[in-house]
Amino acid sequence: MAKFFGLDKLAYLFRIMKENGGIRSSLYKLYRMDDLKMGTLMGIDKCGNKYFENNRYFFGRNRWVEYAPKYGTDYDASQVPSEWYGWLHYKTDLTPDKDPSRPIYKWMSEPTENMSGFSGAYIPYSTTKPKIEAWVPPKPS
Repeated sequence: MAKFFGLDKLAYLFRIMKENGGIRSSLYKLYRMDDLKMGTLMGIDKCGNKYFENNRYFFGRNRWVEYAPKYGTDYDASQVPSEWYGWLHYKTDLTPDKDPSRPIYKWMSEPTENMSGFSGAYIPYSTTKPKIEAWVPPKPS
């Protein structure tokens, strides 16, 4: 009878809200990420992003990242480090902290996010004279 009236879905919603930290935290997470999910925490990277997995969801949607709160709503896929990118996209089933074959070299640089469209975007300096110059109206004498 409870399934007929959809009360089992309501109980599942309350379970998701409880796992996400209550009503207030769930609403904040819903505001930031447009989705409420329930899953197992697989790890945290050095930027503060959290990686989750829940095999009850469809394949391809069962692994996800929750970006660090410092990004607010300006998160971007370039903020995921390469070692976690491989796990998110099913290149490996081992998380980076459990993968012994992942090489770490001194010459490897830290990942940087793509700043296109923001104030930190790369703008090259041009040394050529522009073909078209802006018209400057003559000053009245």
